[in-house]
Amino acid sequence: MDNITSLIGGFGDVLSPMNLLIALLGVTVGTAVGVLPGIGPAMTVALLLPITYGMAPVEGLILFAGIFYGGMYGGSTTSILLNTPGESASVVTAIEGNKMAKAGRAAQALATSAIGSFIAGTIGTLGIVFLMPQVAKFAISLGAPEYLAIILLTFTGVTAVLGASRVRGLASLLVGLTIGVVGIDFVTGQQRLTGGLPQLADGIDVVVVAVGIFAVGEALWVAAHLRRKAGEVIPVGRPWMGRSDWSRSWKPWLRGTLLGFPFGAMPAGGAEIPTLLSYTAEKKLSRHPEEFGKGAIEGVAGPEAANNASAAGTLVPMLALGLPTNATAAIMLAALQGWGIEPGPLLLTKEPALVWALIASLFIGNTMLLLLNLPLAPAWAKLLQIPRPYLYAGILFFASMGAYAVNSQPFDLWLLLALGLLGFAMRRFGLPVLPLIVGVILGPLVERKGRQSLQLTGGDLSGLVGGPVAWVCYVLIVIALAWPLVGLVRSRLGRSGGSGDHHDGPGSGDGQGPDALASARAGYSFNSPEA
Repeated sequence: MDNITSLIGGFGDVLSPMNLLIALLGVTVGTAVGVLPGIGPAMTVALLLPITYGMAPVEGLILFAGIFYGGMYGGSTTSILLNTPGESASVVTAIEGNKMAKAGRAAQALATSAIGSFIAGTIGTLGIVFLMPQVAKFAISLGAPEYLAIILLTFTGVTAVLGASRVRGLASLLVGLTIGVVGIDFVTGQQRLTGGLPQLADGIDVVVVAVGIFAVGEALWVAAHLRRKAGEVIPVGRPWMGRSDWSRSWKPWLRGTLLGFPFGAMPAGGAEIPTLLSYTAEKKLSRHPEEFGKGAIEGVAGPEAANNASAAGTLVPMLALGLPTNATAAIMLAALQGWGIEPGPLLLTKEPALVWALIASLFIGNTMLLLLNLPLAPAWAKLLQIPRPYLYAGILFFASMGAYAVNSQPFDLWLLLALGLLGFAMRRFGLPVLPLIVGVILGPLVERKGRQSLQLTGGDLSGLVGGPVAWVCYVLIVIALAWPLVGLVRSRLGRSGGSGDHHDGPGSGDGQGPDALASARAGYSFNSPEA
């Protein structure tokens, strides 16, 4: 009951003309950039991060929350109309959504996506209301060894579980950890990896890293594969659904929500796995399995609901534990730190008004998104016709302005260019971006918790292993790392048994299921040849 009372207080803080205007601006910008291929919510939040430092924390978080949810909504539009998902979580939607669009059912695909996203986002936000306070109470009881184990589990999740290649995920994480330790050691006072440059003594600002890796890296990647004509967009009428579409969509919406939220709320969660599981489940449970691969509406409704429910779930570990599980949450975490607010178990105690205002804004933004997306879908589709040279020239301009505004140092522009080249190289060689960002943000924290754990036992390694929570985390880490070996052994045993059947996974060989998902996890932008 206390949660409901606190939520009502949050609505009281948000329901002011200025905050409602900020929420509307956030969802509009988020949807607009989510529609454009390769420009997801993470890049948009990174570009706007310097601007929000002049805003009150509540206003800035309301803006970010609107962009976060809006980007998830908009990502389905480009997946359905262009078959070019801007983020890995939208890959599964493109499988059936684009087939529906080519069959003249783009309006129905966009409608089930928008309504399913609204339902999943609302239920997911209710899950935050009731789950986050309990997670925060539990987290207060954790010591440094347990916190260290949870962070290591997060590292394992973003590298071994969600990446297309564990080696590439680990390499990206190590690059992020290396960037995170640049500066002065907080214990010894020694400079680390600064190269004698005084500008690096305070470390590399997360804003510069995020803008360089996402915005500049993506712009360079697109420029290297640039085609001057815009994508061929399928015409869209007013999104609507018939009675048959409703009856075939409402169960996938609920099942997708139940799959997506728990994965998002886990420290090692993410949206890719539940969307793929939702698609597989709907294919098995559908009364029309013959339509899958040809434009089944269940294949759009379920994964889109899972995607948005997972997005809501990611805010639980971010706020209650200070652990981001996707790139947008990582940049929002950096914004909180920029305002002098430390996310974690004590956030709900120290800043209750801020947290509940953020949660209330999610309900309001979700409703605004439904009202925006249904009537304005044809207008969003026209954004896809913007020529890429103009689009990415503007992105580079705002990225440079944002990076310079952090410290007002020309050195940051050279640093931005270097990080942009790093982001381009990561996309070229298939290294995922998320582990790098997580490593930059959580690197100093994992170092601090590790040192505290060792100090408790006078330097004995037993201090790294605390109570049952730490043991559970380490067991999960071992399982995640050893699971490929189990699959390899089973494959070898199957071959020796003469079965002769070797499957690469569900949907292998269809040219777009797990292959596309693997490419998305690796950080590719999915720009089509026409784009």
